[in-house]
Amino acid sequence: MIDFAALAHVSYGLYVVCSGDQSHANGYISNTFFQVTSDPPQFATCCNKDNFTADIIRKTAKYSVSVLHEETDSKVYGQLGYKSGKDSNKFEGLKVKYGETGVPIFTENIIAWFECKVVQTFDVGSHWIFIGELVNSAVLDESIDPITYLHYKRVKKGVAPKNAPTYIDQSKLEKKETEAAGKYKCAACGFIYDDSTEDKKFNDLPDDWTCPTCGSGKDDFYKL
Repeated sequence: MIDFAALAHVSYGLYVVCSGDQSHANGYISNTFFQVTSDPPQFATCCNKDNFTADIIRKTAKYSVSVLHEETDSKVYGQLGYKSGKDSNKFEGLKVKYGETGVPIFTENIIAWFECKVVQTFDVGSHWIFIGELVNSAVLDESIDPITYLHYKRVKKGVAPKNAPTYIDQSKLEKKETEAAGKYKCAACGFIYDDSTEDKKFNDLPDDWTCPTCGSGKDDFYKL
């Protein structure tokens, strides 16, 4: 029998994966990026087939990956992680430059970035795995630690969006969320504000308070 709660204990980082060019670009938050060979240096990233960026990577055969740090602004998670590039410009108001291949590279709240050309693509069901050979990279800031997925969940109280490879249907967990008084859930990203663990009660938060994960307003929360 599979204990789906065990899946939450696998280690990951958090990254921004981008693809396209100056006329047609998009990006998303990913927790699946890792090195697979040393010579030449090659990396793998995983993208849901429903993601707008997936088709762009397949058409252009290039992508960039930026390593987020622990102090990343919540607007980055909200704009790049919980919105679709089909409906809006996800890079609006964010810092982006273009690399040697013309691919967009996210440069805000990051430690380092990588620019890759796709050399292999694998169909793994709900997702594509893109193997990219490194063509360019740089370190921007080593003074802050890279954010881990565990930190994102425990400290930022974030949750994986439905298209993430680590998304777990809550109905599969033996230990389900209890509908208790004093818990409020973000309708956009699933973040839960728990009065029992926070310094201030939800009802006492200012009207302009926003979700620390996706930036949604207080009105987008509902009581469990």
